[in-house]
Amino acid sequence: SAVVFPNKISTEQQSLMLVKRLLAVAVSCITYLRGIFPESAYGTRYMDDVSVKILREDKNCPGSTQLVKWMLGCYDALQKKYIRMVLTPLPLFTLKIQVYTHPEDPQTITECYHFKFKYTHNGPLLDFSSNGKRSDSTITCADTKKASILLIRKIFVLMQNLSPLPNDVCLTMKLFYYDEVTPSDYQPPGFKEGECEGMIFEGEPMYLNVGEVPTPFHMLKVKVTTEKQRMENVDKSILKHGETDTPLQVLRVDRDDPEE
Repeated sequence: SAVVFPNKISTEQQSLMLVKRLLAVAVSCITYLRGIFPESAYGTRYMDDVSVKILREDKNCPGSTQLVKWMLGCYDALQKKYIRMVLTPLPLFTLKIQVYTHPEDPQTITECYHFKFKYTHNGPLLDFSSNGKRSDSTITCADTKKASILLIRKIFVLMQNLSPLPNDVCLTMKLFYYDEVTPSDYQPPGFKEGECEGMIFEGEPMYLNVGEVPTPFHMLKVKVTTEKQRMENVDKSILKHGETDTPLQVLRVDRDDPEE
């Protein structure tokens, strides 16, 4: 079956549905290409002409079943939309999937996948851009579709070229949102309240801006933090598709969650 792009995105609900689908595709592609779950934990779908693997619940793979449940909890948090826009866009919340090698020490990680969600306060105008300048151009379905396919292709290329992860890695998923506007008793299904504990990275981290997808109502940004030595086989120019598209961007390496 296919991951269908809508013919139009005229409502926030249509935009939200697309963002959910895109998140599922991105997380599935990353975990599949990094060899985190076995082949049996995935089904095959098509996004336009791109074949993608989609994570599914597998009774023989408790880890994939748990990640699917976490994803559903993430959807719940997205759907609730607790963040109210005032003057400028703020992150709806940040989703981090962290990979670690020692079960007794989940704060020491070896790779991390960041998904940042934002939305506009004035409806179908994208009023922020990656360089911080105001943009009043209307985002079309064609823009969103092109950006979505480009993002998935960049994820494919990056994940296929990174050096392998260690054997027997563990996964954790963390959601970050604003306590001031989120009910104190709310926790997404499958999640529990956590502390903002410090994070230690094994080796020298490298931060990568993989890409972003705008819709008239949302923005999804994907970043990856990996060990610098795993980048030895990655030619960053191979992530460039077309003359006007932005290649993979290497960010500064002195913060654990860099912003533009």
